Amino acid sequence: MGNNTNDTKIFFREELLKWNAFHNDRSLPWKGIDNPYFIWLSEIILQQTRAEQGLPYYLKFTEHYPTVNDLANAEEDEVMKLWQGLGYYSRARNLHAAAKYIASEKAGEFPDTYDEIIKLKGVGPYTAAAIASFAFKLPHAVVDGNVYRVLSRFFGIEQAIDSTKGKKEFAVLAQELIDKDEPASYNQAIMDFGAKQCSPAKPNCMYCPFVHRCSAFMEGKTAILPFKEKKIKKKERFFVYVVLKEEGQFLIKKRLEPGIWQNLYDFSLIETEKHCEEAELNQLLNNRLEGYEFETVKCSKAYIHILTHQKIHVRFLTVDIKGQYKQDYRKVETENLKRYAFPKVIINFFEDEGINV
Repeated sequence: MGNNTNDTKIFFREELLKWNAFHNDRSLPWKGIDNPYFIWLSEIILQQTRAEQGLPYYLKFTEHYPTVNDLANAEEDEVMKLWQGLGYYSRARNLHAAAKYIASEKAGEFPDTYDEIIKLKGVGPYTAAAIASFAFKLPHAVVDGNVYRVLSRFFGIEQAIDSTKGKKEFAVLAQELIDKDEPASYNQAIMDFGAKQCSPAKPNCMYCPFVHRCSAFMEGKTAILPFKEKKIKKKERFFVYVVLKEEGQFLIKKRLEPGIWQNLYDFSLIETEKHCEEAELNQLLNNRLEGYEFETVKCSKAYIHILTHQKIHVRFLTVDIKGQYKQDYRKVETENLKRYAFPKVIINFFEDEGINV
């Protein structure tokens, strides 16, 4: 366990702000602004997403919806389509729901206290602290992956960051460290320091202002901190999508049930317990389309789609069906598929078929 005295905390805070003064290029459009709506938008997009991947989505959303009321008034399908490809789609659903709440319950005025901000759907302690400090200059410390890494290494904290005790310890320390006069600068500094200097795999210790007082460096523990106690075990799932085409048009439907890809569009889905051979696929198809005349056009290659807790194996069976399919599906011309939001694995399938969505 490293040194955790008040002198050490003051040194850490002062050196971090000095480092930030020389390394703060503000090259991203959400840095250095105080528009709470834009800051909230950026923070939601950047959950589980790298800045370079999130940037074009941020620009699209701010262009289409320059105010929170514009987002609130948007159609859900339009919001989901703009989000397409970014993943973790519950973020888009929560974003839209929170915008509607602000528009209807707050008269379009973004809440300006931490306690009110954290009530917004999809907003947790980190996001609430970021909005409160960046938009309203309130002294609430952010604690994200970068902050965990910097604090655990410098102060030598070996408490697991994914444990209840660890989360509380880091939250308390982060709040003790924040600069009450410059909370926005401090929060931005510690996140940038973690991203640029104290990175996960190859921290730049040689040119680090903390190197001579960093517990992890002095004790040779840089590679093992921060410590996690849980390893995510991915569940394997097997999907067979029956891509129905009726008179050249695709039959698609919206996924309304809770779970992955909710409110995105897909095809008729059969989930199996294991990988299916050709004979098994044919049997599944016959069972699904019993009573219909159809012709199997092709079976796709196997696709693998990785989510945080799931590894999904996907095959697509393209089928021409005769007559009218009686289930509740939407018939869409090929050129109109681009109007709908699909999961990434279906986008990949379309691309392999030469279809631009």
